[in-house]
Amino acid sequence: MGIVAGLDSSPDFTRIVVCDSDTGAVLRQGYAPHPLESPEGGGRPADVDPQAWLLSLGEAAGGGLLEGVQAIGVSAQANSVVPLDAQGNTVRPAMVGGDKRSQVAAADLIDALGGREAWAQAVGSVPQTGQPVTKLRWLARSEPEAAARTAVLLQAHDWLVWQLLGRPVRRTTDRGGASGTGYWSAATGGYRPDLVELALGHRAILPEVIGPADAAGTTPEGLLISAGTGETQAAAFGLGIGLGDAVVSLGASGSVMAVHPEALVDQYGMITSLADATGMHLPVVTTLNAVRALRGTAELLGVPDLESLSELAMKSTPGSHGLVLLPYLEGERTPNLPHTAGTLAGLRRESMRPEHLARAAFEGMLCGLADALDVLRGRGVDVRRVFLLGAAAELPAVQAAAPALFGTQVVVPQPADYAAIGSARQAAWALGVSQGTLDPRTPPVWQGAVAQVLEPGAELAVGQAVRQQYVSVREQTHPGAL
Repeated sequence: MGIVAGLDSSPDFTRIVVCDSDTGAVLRQGYAPHPLESPEGGGRPADVDPQAWLLSLGEAAGGGLLEGVQAIGVSAQANSVVPLDAQGNTVRPAMVGGDKRSQVAAADLIDALGGREAWAQAVGSVPQTGQPVTKLRWLARSEPEAAARTAVLLQAHDWLVWQLLGRPVRRTTDRGGASGTGYWSAATGGYRPDLVELALGHRAILPEVIGPADAAGTTPEGLLISAGTGETQAAAFGLGIGLGDAVVSLGASGSVMAVHPEALVDQYGMITSLADATGMHLPVVTTLNAVRALRGTAELLGVPDLESLSELAMKSTPGSHGLVLLPYLEGERTPNLPHTAGTLAGLRRESMRPEHLARAAFEGMLCGLADALDVLRGRGVDVRRVFLLGAAAELPAVQAAAPALFGTQVVVPQPADYAAIGSARQAAWALGVSQGTLDPRTPPVWQGAVAQVLEPGAELAVGQAVRQQYVSVREQTHPGAL
């Protein structure tokens, strides 16, 4: 079929890969940071001029990178809102990321609809600080003039697709992006305009949700632009995960997602019911504490980095000589314990050694993620293998413990730009459908990620004993939390 490109606009940079549309082989790639000003005190800005995304896109695509490309797919950071006026101009900078300004707004919205269960039934998720619906409530309360001028709501990938197409009258999004807004239901496949009104104070024009293999349009130069999707959905598509697969992401916080044939409604709000980029569903469970628990332990023990902490942990044995760390350092979301603190249990004279605490930190982090996996398994989600992502997935202490604690095969893919690759795969799908060479129900089969495969093997029984030790301490400390 030719060559296609995938563009991923993350919070910090734009990455573009150009791929062979038949095999997925990466032929060329480009990269450019977003020209963003850091807020006072550092960190990431909560407000961003979307023109910054276009500037880095142009820079990343420089040097003829897109020459010969027939189709482009776009993925971008989730939890972003680009409010436009009736003429299509930005009313204010885009609101991005896990915006702590909107914590009160999230609580307000939960109460306004009648509680967590009402939200879960309505759209498959309970409002969180990062979600667009919550940002709209904050906007209405804090900047009422801007809220009143807001006529159209787009997310980052919707806005970029619209710009690439020359700002047409038709604005589109996909199921994956729409499912994270807090005003579209993956279960019904429809918007809830009343929830936009509840948050913003009035209704607004929302982008048309098109199918996974549909094209958003064609540029005047004849370049096909696919539907686009959120960064999470694009990465899952780039990895090639399917039924029976889960993805565990190890960032400062952690997340567990899995492919499932139907939307899951969770009255407790632990499951966020997202749609994926293929027409299936992608239920997600998050934990607030993953690698931050390792970093905290490294600081406590005075070791310089996570590699050293891993080396230290490997001197201990499974079970950490009875030490158990409940890693709820920032409170926790799974289980829902927002105001709790971490717990170190099982202290005995023989266990009070640095290597045992180091091991307990790794086991505590992984057992917390295993709790999140069990939330999905408890709702009938089939998990036969786990893809482990993030820099910490490379650590020997993680790889030694994860298969036995998760009770399944663990796949550690080589680091790659999976969101950009997933976007390119979506572009190849839309191109093939437009040419009549691919079925809109079946995405192109690309070569899988190069990966290390780890089996629980003989360690399975030991791992399950360690897990039970952790569960016992959790139940004693926080009875009935899960």
